[in-house]
Amino acid sequence: MFTGLVREVGRVASFDGGRLVVECGAEAAFGDSVALDGVCLTVVEADGGRLAFDVVPETLARAKPFRERVNVEPALRAGEPLGGHYVQGHVDGVGTVVAVEPEGEGARVAVSAPELARYLVEKGSVAVDGVSLTVAALREDGFEVALVPHTLTTTTLGDLRPGDPVNLEADVLAKYVARLLEAKVGP
Repeated sequence: MFTGLVREVGRVASFDGGRLVVECGAEAAFGDSVALDGVCLTVVEADGGRLAFDVVPETLARAKPFRERVNVEPALRAGEPLGGHYVQGHVDGVGTVVAVEPEGEGARVAVSAPELARYLVEKGSVAVDGVSLTVAALREDGFEVALVPHTLTTTTLGDLRPGDPVNLEADVLAKYVARLLEAKVGP
């Protein structure tokens, strides 16, 4: 379980399609879960500022390709504050950045994600590349988020440009409610 509060931006040292190695300062050990751009992965090696992960075809099929810089968040530990929202690290889909517009000292980002529309509500939660965000507005093809300066400088979201793919995770509670509403009620 994660909160969507990115702890740092790591650098991909290598990725051969199966083994991913990331340079970062996250404290993690063999078997720990770490979210990279919102993708929950298991540490298989930890050595001096480098973490290695095995990436399976299912992950490659559901998530965007890993880039040089990735948002890093170690798993939430019992007793730590929950400052974002519940994030599982299970990517629901890949959206596409439609627009990035300055908004005061921050930015407003529009994302196309029609397959996730049923899970999104204005002022609800969404994780974009692992970052916990509030849906500022709904669009016909997706949603908009308002990014504060802190988010722009401490995550990879400050690098977003129109056309960029982003990993998306809808709020888990919204997914359960949608599933329950879709289920047929027996006699």
